[in-house]
This record gives sequence, C-alpha cells and structure tokens, in this order.
Amino acid sequence: VQLQASGGGLVQAGGSLRLSCAASGITFSLNAIGWYRQAPGKQRELVARINVRGDENYANSVKGRFSISRDNAKNTAYLQMNSLKPEDTAVYYCNRWGPGGSWPWGQGTLVTVSS
Repeated sequence: VQLQASGGGLVQAGGSLRLSCAASGITFSLNAIGWYRQAPGKQRELVARINVRGDENYANSVKGRFSISRDNAKNTAYLQMNSLKPEDTAVYYCNRWGPGGSWPWGQGTLVTVSS
C-alpha cells in the first residue's frame, strides 16, 4: 500500500488549497477514507472522512470550510480547504478510516497558513 498526499504549501489566512491523495496497492473503492492532520507538538487528528457511499463527516473545527471527495476511478481522495486559518497549519495525511486499521502512513503534505 502506498499513499501519496500532495497539494500543500504556504497560503495566507483566508486562502484555499486543494489536497490530493493518490493510493496504490489497495482496492480503494471498498474503503472509507479519512484526511488527518498533525500540528507541531500535537497528536494526529481526523479532520474529514468519506465512506464508500460518499457520505461525508467533518470535525467541528473544519465544518463548513473543508470538503472531502473521492474519485474511485483514479484511486484518489481530495480535500478542498477554504477560509484557511493559522490553526490549520499541519502536515496532512490520508488513510483508511474505520474497521481494519490504518494502512502504512505516507509522508503527508505540509500546509502552512500565515496570519
């Protein structure tokens, strides 16, 4: 299993970024996918997830600003992030969500939001 997150970068507060996560070595369409983030000195947290039917769920901290989606034909998940805040600064990862445990974590993609 390989998970490659991309799309991070430096953005000003209020800006937007779109993250992508390309998966290989798995049957992507049969798994719920989550986007996670880990800020410096903090534990990794789940920010959004999408199940096999396309149902979405968000952490309260990002609700209304972030949007998760998936393209099973491309084995790719996306995270559209709008109205970014400095507290969104973190390394973002994608992984399986739910029963079965996590796949090996990829390198993630760094998002830095300046005030």
